[in-house]
Amino acid sequence: MKVIEPFKGIALDAVVFICGAALMIFEITGSRVVSPYIGTSTYVWTSLIGIILASLSLGYWLGGRMADRSPRVSILASAIFSAAFLLALTILIKDPLLAMIAAGGVSIELKAVMASILLFAPASIALGFVTPYAVKLRITSLGETGRTVGRLYALSTIGSIGGTFAAGFTLIPFLGTDRTLYSIAAGLMLTPFLLVPFALDRRAIGGIVILCLAVLAGEGSRYARWSGSRYEDIDTRFSRVQIYDTTDTATGREITAMTFDPYSTQSAIFRDGNELVFEYTKFYHLVRVIKPHFQRSLMIGGAGYSFPKAYLETYPHASLEVAEIDPAMTEIARRRFRLRDDPRLAIVHEDGRVFLNNARAASYDAVLMDAFGSMFSVPWQLTTVEAVRQMNRILKNDGVVVFNLGSAIRGPASLFLQAEFAAYRSVFPHVYLFKVRPERPDTDLQNLIVVACKRECLPADAAGDEFIGSLLRRRYTEGFPLEVPAPTDDLAPIERYNSIAQAFTR
Repeated sequence: MKVIEPFKGIALDAVVFICGAALMIFEITGSRVVSPYIGTSTYVWTSLIGIILASLSLGYWLGGRMADRSPRVSILASAIFSAAFLLALTILIKDPLLAMIAAGGVSIELKAVMASILLFAPASIALGFVTPYAVKLRITSLGETGRTVGRLYALSTIGSIGGTFAAGFTLIPFLGTDRTLYSIAAGLMLTPFLLVPFALDRRAIGGIVILCLAVLAGEGSRYARWSGSRYEDIDTRFSRVQIYDTTDTATGREITAMTFDPYSTQSAIFRDGNELVFEYTKFYHLVRVIKPHFQRSLMIGGAGYSFPKAYLETYPHASLEVAEIDPAMTEIARRRFRLRDDPRLAIVHEDGRVFLNNARAASYDAVLMDAFGSMFSVPWQLTTVEAVRQMNRILKNDGVVVFNLGSAIRGPASLFLQAEFAAYRSVFPHVYLFKVRPERPDTDLQNLIVVACKRECLPADAAGDEFIGSLLRRRYTEGFPLEVPAPTDDLAPIERYNSIAQAFTR
């Protein structure tokens, strides 16, 4: 019978728990690592979970096989050092590697799988090695095999549960993506010393050096970007957001911009004025000609609050309620986008669909949708027929919906528009389409505006309002195919449609 020292037994239990926690923190942080390059979607999460599970399986197999051949504490310590080294290497190379993957001319599904394999599989294999190997070291007699295996896998799972909550509730929101990765890499480098207190081999030294380089590169880059463009990379409870100062290519004026998607900028303001930067946001002003006596509007999606500020300034007689899911977005808008409190502005931090479900019937003159600014992170629950019915319910009898989406009008990249047009036509009797940039070919991905009315609403002319007249002239009057069904809460393949469109972003 093998006898194991009590301290070594406790140390093995602790190591299994720590490695289980580190794995789940690594996995959850993975979505934030890749989001600036390939977005956040079901495809990203599917790839991360699938590849990490496959890597764990391989690690389990290798750990079990090695444990039968050579069950030594020093080998387990080396495996944990290897995991720490590989994680530190991941931190160091992730940005250039993801930039290369994002530039590749392949589908978003393949990009997500490639990123998961190259960045997350190596360290996950090493972490998977730990538990079966620790089981072998912990077993003292055949009569205790089942109990020992069950306890150690339970400890690993409890560690994973703790890591899951720690990552989502504490580490990512308060430390951010990079510093969370620094922390778990450093923790893994210290963990082997529970088993072999004075061991420090080349692998451990190499891991420490790589981690130090990664920290220096990450923090140095952060400081340099802040110094040059007041760049901030912020992890909120809901997304990873980049804010920076740059120059607007159309006007040459300085702007502050916000992005949480690799293909577009979600919000921006001029630093020297209050005019709207993005052309599509100007179309929300159509409400003043569609429903001239509007009093109360709802906007779903706040981000940098560029249009809400313009609304309050332009329409002193009207009030606006904004449903923005992320409180951090509102704080960012206050700090970087000149958002100020106003008695006519009510902000509710709630998911847009939940807000629609709970809002009172016939309480708004207009619903302004700006939740589709990110082409590859579309909140699908706002795209369905059921969501459109809720908008119809909360509008007054002559109410209107105005929303922006990224799509083509014709061709393979038009499926999202087709789905949304079908959804709104199934609920509203009058639905219209506008091209933000009329010169763009119909087959190009572009900003499009959809207007849906409960009554005939578009006037024949702008009644002397040249600004509104310029918007009305961009109405798209040609027919286009509607070949896909309207999305429903049961089946809303929005990410598949936008994955097909992704090939047309360049």
